[in-house]
Amino acid sequence: MSTSCATVGTEWLNPVGTRLALPGRHNHFRGKCKLTRRNFTFNGIVAAGASVLTTSVVAEPSKGLEKLPFKPEGYNYWTWHGHKIHYVVEGEGFPVILIHGFGASAFHWRYNIPELAKKYKVYAVDLIGFGWSEKALIDYDALVWRDQVVDFLKEIVKEPAVLVGNSLGGFTALVAAASLTDQVKGVTLLNSAGQFGDASNATEGAEETELQKFILKPLKEIFQRVFLGFLFWQAKQPARIESVLKSVYINSSNVDDYLIDSITRPAADPNAGEVYYRLMTRFMSNQRKYTLDNVLSQLSCPLLLVWGDLDPWVGPAKANRIKEFYPNTTVVNLQAGHCPHDEVPELVNKALLDWLSSTVTSASSHETVSEI
Repeated sequence: MSTSCATVGTEWLNPVGTRLALPGRHNHFRGKCKLTRRNFTFNGIVAAGASVLTTSVVAEPSKGLEKLPFKPEGYNYWTWHGHKIHYVVEGEGFPVILIHGFGASAFHWRYNIPELAKKYKVYAVDLIGFGWSEKALIDYDALVWRDQVVDFLKEIVKEPAVLVGNSLGGFTALVAAASLTDQVKGVTLLNSAGQFGDASNATEGAEETELQKFILKPLKEIFQRVFLGFLFWQAKQPARIESVLKSVYINSSNVDDYLIDSITRPAADPNAGEVYYRLMTRFMSNQRKYTLDNVLSQLSCPLLLVWGDLDPWVGPAKANRIKEFYPNTTVVNLQAGHCPHDEVPELVNKALLDWLSSTVTSASSHETVSEI
């Protein structure tokens, strides 16, 4: 599955998202991360407890970091609801689960897994429909990925953990954490997807007329299939992927063959084109019903925001609103783009390790008190 997406102006997508599908229109969208009904980006975060700490760090290019070996066959596989799910696991200790963004894969955490695995048991899972996981022909919905992560925690991890997510993976981490408050001890968001609810934009769906149902709707679907089929073909071209990545990596030194190959290979999977079509139509059209303020009102664990402030899609204004909405938040601002974990992995690894040290210690102390 390519990291491309054809829905204009969404923040749901990872670096190889929306703009891959629209030739020559990257600059038109830079700086236009607005919160509208059509954005489908969940902005925000919810409720509970401590003071906010904000740190500003200047990003530097990564040098000499250990990198997860690229395996064309993948690492480990788990069967979930009859579907093949890929994941990586390294290290020992308290579990940390890494969740990629729209269209990416576990390999997008290539510089983070080896470093974090020195102190923790690190899992990186491919969401269904992406990466090395099966391109299942299902109705995609945010809750499908939530259920996948929840079951992954129950069946594979089998103990309390911290969830870390970039872009779409950030929102997936949040909804999973809201469903497993006892098992999830902390959440980290890196330039997360999501939008706050806006009552003024809420509208009731009009009843479908016969003309719409039997003539206009089928014609629309035919047009969508033709149009999105072309966009999918275009979006999975290596040169196109490289171009878009370089537009969202402020320092593009890590936009290399490894990264591009990790995106193009899944696009050749059987059913990848059909999954792309379903994501662009059914998934993108039903996201208004999921808002961060709703999800995060159910969250009770510590939250870390590691934010690339130079992201042309999801700027620092979202991080600011998140920390205002959810007091139990630590914020680290980086001079990086949409994928700070891959662009400036040294800085992200340090921020994660510092925060995990206190979060895991606190979680362990709480467990001990509970047992007593």
